[in-house]
Amino acid sequence: MLDIAGLRAETPGCENQVFLDSAGSSLPPRIVVDTTVAHLRREAEIGGYRAANERIDDLHGVKAAIAELINADPAALALSDSASRSWSDFFYSVPLAPGDRILISGSDYGSNAIAALQRARQTGAVVEAIPSDSSGQLDLDALDAMIDGRVKLVSLVHVPTNGGLVNPVAEATRIAHRVGALVLLDACQSAGQLPLDVAELEVDALSATGRKWLRGPRGTGFLYVRPELALSLEPGRLDLQSAEWTAPDDYVLAPDASRFEFWECSVANRLGLGAAVRYLLDLGPARVYAAIAERAEYVRKALAEIPGVTVRDRGTQHAGIVSFTVDRLEPIQVRDRLAGEDITVTVSHRGSTLLDMSARELNSVVRAAPHCFVSFEDLDRFVGAVRSLT
Repeated sequence: MLDIAGLRAETPGCENQVFLDSAGSSLPPRIVVDTTVAHLRREAEIGGYRAANERIDDLHGVKAAIAELINADPAALALSDSASRSWSDFFYSVPLAPGDRILISGSDYGSNAIAALQRARQTGAVVEAIPSDSSGQLDLDALDAMIDGRVKLVSLVHVPTNGGLVNPVAEATRIAHRVGALVLLDACQSAGQLPLDVAELEVDALSATGRKWLRGPRGTGFLYVRPELALSLEPGRLDLQSAEWTAPDDYVLAPDASRFEFWECSVANRLGLGAAVRYLLDLGPARVYAAIAERAEYVRKALAEIPGVTVRDRGTQHAGIVSFTVDRLEPIQVRDRLAGEDITVTVSHRGSTLLDMSARELNSVVRAAPHCFVSFEDLDRFVGAVRSLT
């Protein structure tokens, strides 16, 4: 069991509010804030280069911590400033030709879909959406029927941004690999709240952010690339971190996933990310994941019992996001009225998951995402406030 009182004491931001936006940008624990701010102060004292040199071992430790969390080799990881940057850097490095097929999930994220459409225009490839099944999750039978030798890349979303379903990643990956297609997993909403084992999932690449369920600083993210695959890809942009200038007219790519990194970064933020991942590892990821699931299910069931409230989550397995609407109120109105009572939720709009939201004729939904530091008293206060809106 987690020490909830201790977790809340280590999360000052939860003292005066009900915070339910860990799917957007979570509240960091004190160790993350202290680590980040302390390094910024050190930079102010001696300059950024000297300050970074003092923390070389700790910077290497950031990848080691992430590698431990997702069961990867640290050399298979590249650090970046966001999940979108990580996803795009890998996606744009995959060679495409006219007639190649890119498959995206029915609940794929807007940034991913836009990138896929842009590359299709540039290369002559085509973008096709994998249908969802009757439960709302990725339809494995439909994927199996769509897959052929022209499919070069399959974009999978582990947990959509607009609801609490969990897609069957491992099963979909096996189908894609049958024809040699690459699988790029968007784990933006699952890293930090669900188990991630790249060996079990067998994905070729995985992107994630630090600011959501991992509770790290904004401006952090990471990319995992299967080691042997990384050596066969050349990113679209390089610098002296991702490659070495070896002759006036030549360069050599970095020998691992660091070829997807740029030299310049926020050292303070990366140290903060490392502190966040270590904090999770020290708590015990399985215990944190269980606490998140328990809280989300508590909210899901309580909201479903309120007349005039519709829970919008789909799928057969649920994650920590609870999406809902309130009759006669726009989701933005719900968000703002709850904010007036110091309850923080957010809104997911149609443009973020256009295919799924259009199919369900939804313009937006309210999104509540409780982390392990949220108390059940907080959850009852939130449910009571929603009930009062009806």
